[in-house]
Amino acid sequence: MALSLDIITLGVPQVEAARTFYASAFSSAATGDDHTAGLDLNGTGRLAVDQIEALATHAGTKPATSGFRGYVLSCIVDRPAEVKALLDTAAANGATVVKPAKKALFGEFAAVYQAPDGAVWKLAAATKKDTEPVPDPPQPTETAVFLGVAKPKASKAFYETLGMSVDRDYGDKFIDFTIADGVCRLGLLPRKGLAKDAGVDEHGDGFSALVLTHTAPSRDDVDTLLAAAASAGGRVTTPATQTDEGHYAGHFTDPDGYHWRITTHP
Repeated sequence: MALSLDIITLGVPQVEAARTFYASAFSSAATGDDHTAGLDLNGTGRLAVDQIEALATHAGTKPATSGFRGYVLSCIVDRPAEVKALLDTAAANGATVVKPAKKALFGEFAAVYQAPDGAVWKLAAATKKDTEPVPDPPQPTETAVFLGVAKPKASKAFYETLGMSVDRDYGDKFIDFTIADGVCRLGLLPRKGLAKDAGVDEHGDGFSALVLTHTAPSRDDVDTLLAAAASAGGRVTTPATQTDEGHYAGHFTDPDGYHWRITTHP
């Protein structure tokens, strides 16, 4: 039993508009219907969108949300020119530029935008120079979600109980977990520090409009992970049950209130 972040699902006001935006922003074909949509992020995990009221109902909460949602999504590419290209494409399709693409004084080359659905995205380059031909379209090498939490070390202990292994650990400043091919990275930062890094106001409340999904190999593994989350300080919001789509799935929240869906394949 080990938790992994297989799908990031965003709650959006209009699924078709969000599908069009993300398909354009990441040059990836989107699949789905009028109610949900999903796309592959170059083998670095999957992004999905769902109508926000439906997502909240399935997660066992209310859909009301305002201000900063407490998380920042991240897309890593190899070269600065790819950051610029992704930012330009997002802006051309309705995103708001929060931080323009530029090199930090002693750090990475990065940019931040807010998607039309309200999600905040940080784009960053793994290198600081365009030393090789830039692919068209840009090719993400890593997708991540960084959660703003009360105390990263306490949250780390929770996720370790669910089988995740720490990659980088800077105490209550920054912690992230190792990833495998085809899944997204999970990171933890203090909420105030995460908002400051992204260039947004830290205040906000209500539903995060985010559900993180782990696909388990069996019904027993779903039950085991839900029980482990509850015993480690999380809360089961919807017990595991057979869904209309043929999945066996349940939901929990971590100690900071972020929602997870544990499901089997149909």
